[in-house]
Amino acid sequence: MIRVLRHVGVALMFVAIAASPLIAVAQVPAPPPPYGAPITFDQAQKAMAAAQAEAKKNNWNVVIAIVDSGGHLVSLQRLDNTQYGSIDVAKGKATTAVSFRRPTKALEDVITGGGAGLRILKLEGATPLEGGVPIVVDGKIIGGIGVSGVLSSQDAQIARAGADSLK
Repeated sequence: MIRVLRHVGVALMFVAIAASPLIAVAQVPAPPPPYGAPITFDQAQKAMAAAQAEAKKNNWNVVIAIVDSGGHLVSLQRLDNTQYGSIDVAKGKATTAVSFRRPTKALEDVITGGGAGLRILKLEGATPLEGGVPIVVDGKIIGGIGVSGVLSSQDAQIARAGADSLK
């Protein structure tokens, strides 16, 4: 009986080891989209208008920054009564979303996990706070939008409204 259980255990271990590459492959996230041509001024204005509308609808005073696919500022608006500190934070969120080709929330989540994830704090120029998203058109990153002034989740809601307006 013990010999049979040992053979079953070995067989189960073999199955688990053989299946583990398949499981690991299934858990690998899709690669981020590639960079595309820089956002145009008209596209930036459309994204800005949508983000402003979302902020105003909720009575949120924020700064909204839009950068091109190279991380260069294209448009920036500070709604009335928004603190001045949000200017640099919004720009940082927008450039981080473009530089790392993902929403800044992804970086924030890694830091929240602690341990080795804290290395992100040493990345020069990274703003790992929720509220920055890449602007993707036709499967390519053409820019990024960053928002600062309210809760990070609300900043992200405004940024997504701007980015989604170009889909």
